[in-house]
Amino acid sequence: MRGDRTVLRAGAVAMLLCACGGGDAEHTGGDGWSPDRGPVSGGSSSEGKPSVGLVVLSNRPDLLSAHDALVEIVLPRGASEPDIATLRVDVDGRDVTAAFERRKNGRVMGLVTGLALGRNVLSASLAGGVPHRVELVNHPNGGPVFAGPQVQPWACQSTAVDEACNQPVAYSFFYRSTNPNKDWQPYDAEHPPSDLAMTTTDAGVTVPFIVRVETGYQDRDQYTIGVLFQPGSPWTPWEPQTQWNRKLLITHGGSCGVSYAAGSAPSIFYDGAAGNITGLPIIDNQIANSPTVALGRGFAVMSTALDNNGHNCNLLTQAESLVMAKEHLVETYGELRYTIGTGCSGGSLSQQWIANAYPGIYQGILPQCSFPDTWTSTTQVADYHLLRAYFENPLKWKFGILWTPLQWGSVTGHPNYLNVQLADNAFFSAAVATYACSGTTAENRYDPLTNPGGVRCGIADHAMNLFGPRPADVWTAAEKTVGRGFAGLALDNVGVQYGLAALQSWAITPAQFIDLNAKIGGVDIDGQVVSKRTVADPQALARAYRSGAINEANNLGQVAIIDLRGPDPGFAHDAYRTWAIRARLDRAQGHHKNHVVWFGQVPVFGGLNYPREGLIAMDRWLSAVEADGRDAPLAQKIVEDKPADIGDYGAGYFYGTPRTVAGEAITTDINKCQLKPLSRNDDYGPGFSDSQWSELQAIFPDGVCDYAKSGVAQDSTIPWLTYQDSSGHVVYGGQPMPMNRQAGGWASAAFSPKEH
Repeated sequence: MRGDRTVLRAGAVAMLLCACGGGDAEHTGGDGWSPDRGPVSGGSSSEGKPSVGLVVLSNRPDLLSAHDALVEIVLPRGASEPDIATLRVDVDGRDVTAAFERRKNGRVMGLVTGLALGRNVLSASLAGGVPHRVELVNHPNGGPVFAGPQVQPWACQSTAVDEACNQPVAYSFFYRSTNPNKDWQPYDAEHPPSDLAMTTTDAGVTVPFIVRVETGYQDRDQYTIGVLFQPGSPWTPWEPQTQWNRKLLITHGGSCGVSYAAGSAPSIFYDGAAGNITGLPIIDNQIANSPTVALGRGFAVMSTALDNNGHNCNLLTQAESLVMAKEHLVETYGELRYTIGTGCSGGSLSQQWIANAYPGIYQGILPQCSFPDTWTSTTQVADYHLLRAYFENPLKWKFGILWTPLQWGSVTGHPNYLNVQLADNAFFSAAVATYACSGTTAENRYDPLTNPGGVRCGIADHAMNLFGPRPADVWTAAEKTVGRGFAGLALDNVGVQYGLAALQSWAITPAQFIDLNAKIGGVDIDGQVVSKRTVADPQALARAYRSGAINEANNLGQVAIIDLRGPDPGFAHDAYRTWAIRARLDRAQGHHKNHVVWFGQVPVFGGLNYPREGLIAMDRWLSAVEADGRDAPLAQKIVEDKPADIGDYGAGYFYGTPRTVAGEAITTDINKCQLKPLSRNDDYGPGFSDSQWSELQAIFPDGVCDYAKSGVAQDSTIPWLTYQDSSGHVVYGGQPMPMNRQAGGWASAAFSPKEH
């Protein structure tokens, strides 16, 4: 992996900080739970005095938020109760020893509260021992943590108590009925229902099927956590209720868009892009619903509003939101064995680009109606938008040239032109700066003439910290007026020969090919169609690759993937994207053995039971990895521990894109191609007359795409970038976080990455 000597090792996000010492600390648990503590130090110092180890369980110590941290004190081997009685723990001299005690699980654990914003030093020691110190860096509950300065303006929910959208946590209760035709029902402990169902978890614990839903706010937006819950019984992070299996399922939302206001977290009860699969919750509960299955089996189910891609199509804040939410979950509910993601469309996109850019947040993912990332999909949608502007306006066609819908399909790569229209209508607005996005008004929204300093609703500007502002030498009039550059674009169509394969197969004529490429044009910084082709901003393009905004899949070997896919009849959810990820995996790691595709016959989704069955299969797969105690690389264990009966299913097929018709491979991640000179020796089907060749040379004066070469600035994703420095100032394009930040309470020991 490029840069792996200077960046954070991909792995579990949970964080351990320990002194540089021996590894003889004793940590025994009475509950059978064996978390990954990494290289926990403790034992004897160089002077022979006993020392303790410190493990921050709930998160990386440098990414903590909300003023608290779940911590374990790892005692020296053979420490006695009188030794433990001398334990002292403090934060910058403030005594917090009372927060720690030996719990029923045999471990000394405590929740450290009252952390100041910024740097805190946690110190622990036994009498006569050398103190062990850990630096904790605390961030506001309202964020940011590593995503950099937050977008403004931002409208909080009406119940917020401050400008960071904070408010007290709320709890609600629901139950499953013995009547299979009923949806989730509110549960009232004062008046227990007569139709309360029971459920037996995957650990064999039978309890009433009651779910407590916690709703709160972090990072200026909503999160929800649901768990099987026994009202009236206690729950602490060191002694959870027994029905929780310490596994987590994260649900996501679909589409792609931006907001400048707090929203609602995706439902923890349903799968899919719009909250459920079929649109009928009762059917979803009985047939397809993986969250319901997960809850019944003992999983916690979590979602955050910022991980609803239609609300927030921004990789940085999506990952940050999950890091904060998982920290809170561990501090409140306890340590995790592993985490699985699920979701369709934009929900699949969130899973795949987060898993690659911030490996360790998930151990397994279940992408449905799959998208690899936003910015290669934006290339396709932008092409569709430009092609529609040409095909659907015959006045643009040169006199004597006529196009048929069948020929349109030969250029777009999909035989159903409805696919082009649906994708354009559904997704292109996300790239338009003047789009009426949530949280903006007509008065404060950008207009290039009347309000150039207004709020820009395009997905690039919403991710300004990732792309950075454009340099002054390319500023538009609007940028010059406000004295700053807008976010750079990672889009480009210079040198793209639209319809090349159609010409080669004689599906279109040379005259049509020339006219189309002469008039295709491009989109400008505001997302408007212009006559000139789009030129990518060099810095933005390079940052798109290094950040993972263009998902190169080079870190996806550390996650198990079951892709749930159905045929593509033209619903703007092209099946080719599943094979784009597979091809990127093949290129990055030489195989795709951690990537399973279930291809069924239900359009887009594959099968109504796929989410349920995929969750159960993924659970078996990760359980097998969890049981693997070998000192082997995580990617190797994921491949070798996959159950023999979990493999590809169904005969998948897929169509192409305008870029694959133009010569790009199915990887479809070259957002700007390298150029080669025009050559009449290349395959142009029927060929060109001399005058037509002169026209083609005028269209492509600098050459045409050479798809035999990698793209301009194309490089591997660097995992775990931060977009702010220690003072909170923006770092455009990101910089690597410190290495050796892994372990703790986010995953079982087997999921710790190993260096070999």
